[in-house]
Amino acid sequence: MERSWKNDPRLKNMDRRKLDLLTSFADKIAKTPKEQLLSSFMELNLDAQKQGLQFTDQETGLLTDILTEGLPEEDRKKLDTLRFLSRKLAWKK
Repeated sequence: MERSWKNDPRLKNMDRRKLDLLTSFADKIAKTPKEQLLSSFMELNLDAQKQGLQFTDQETGLLTDILTEGLPEEDRKKLDTLRFLSRKLAWKK
């Protein structure tokens, strides 16, 4: 039986508003075509900013670990590359 990422015990200390935002986002991307996923992630970032929410590097790493547990290695590597590039872009600001 597959457990829901929302019930992962490692998330128990995360701000409820962040979890609510992530739940809403997860519901949205479940219906989003792959070619629109990047824009959906950008919208998530904007929504978080509007609500005054920022995810720490530790929270982002934890979420990535939880959400990618079942992904093939090739897809995990792509995601790691995307995270690396994202951090580099954020650092330049």
